[in-house]
Amino acid sequence: MFQIISIKGTINFLRHAVPISMLSLVLVLGSLTSLATNGINWGLDFTGGTVVELEFSSPADLEALRAELSSVETDGAVVQNFGSSRDVLARLPVKEGVSTDTQVSHVMDGALKLDPQVVQKRVEVVGPQIGKELAEQGGLAVLVALICILIYVSFRFEWRLALGSVAALAHDVIITLGVFSVLQLDFDLTVLAGVLTVVGYSLNDTIVVFDRIRENFLKIRKGEPEEVVNASITQTMSRTIITTGTTLVVVVALFLKGGTMIHGFATALLMGIFVGTFSSIYVASFLAIKLGINREHMMPVEIEKEGADQEALMP
Repeated sequence: MFQIISIKGTINFLRHAVPISMLSLVLVLGSLTSLATNGINWGLDFTGGTVVELEFSSPADLEALRAELSSVETDGAVVQNFGSSRDVLARLPVKEGVSTDTQVSHVMDGALKLDPQVVQKRVEVVGPQIGKELAEQGGLAVLVALICILIYVSFRFEWRLALGSVAALAHDVIITLGVFSVLQLDFDLTVLAGVLTVVGYSLNDTIVVFDRIRENFLKIRKGEPEEVVNASITQTMSRTIITTGTTLVVVVALFLKGGTMIHGFATALLMGIFVGTFSSIYVASFLAIKLGINREHMMPVEIEKEGADQEALMP
């Protein structure tokens, strides 16, 4: 016998599903338009450049070093600590008409003004071809992750729920990339790691909601699909608020105090958390309803036992 569960006190989240879904569609189309026209501002990891590692005799003043590297030859240099406060990594973009030796010389000149005892430990050059391969492999990594997730949720859930979860993942990735495209923020390997983290975070939130939707479809005998979905979202909302809130505390701290090295990573996570939270409701769940999900789709398939037909004929 199925237990009849009261769904009183349920918040009608889907009441606003249509306008919010339209807003999501506009954001996705806007992101795709920006990606097609403006592209992505690839960082040094993808475009290639020169890496210079320096060792100072005392903790380095990164702001002062950045000011010294504001010349035409070294404009756009990324300066960060590497290991300790005395070790500094300077990453220089490729400049047309400027040789690597000239760039390294300008870095050393600027560093020597701050510390006459500074030591140049290594110089590495990353060619544009290697950067292009990294960009291709990074895009392939995101695509493979989405395909693997599609396979996983297809086995775990009914196909309507699976399609909704994958649509939400694609929605989150596209909007996150669109923000980086519109603002022309540097997109490096740390940002790519942030995008992949967004995929996992969004999927986790969606699966929690879908697990409760599946349970409630099996338990609630009376109720329209919209009522069951609203009840499921309401029941999981406290968990969503706690998880999102604690995650935001850490990510905001990284965004404000993490430094230049992980600023892009924190930015991607901030966008992913906000977009991923509402996409679980207004993209994944709403799409599943529009595809016609109902209680019959959640019922387990009955397997006919061998010899059952003979037992039915016995007096």
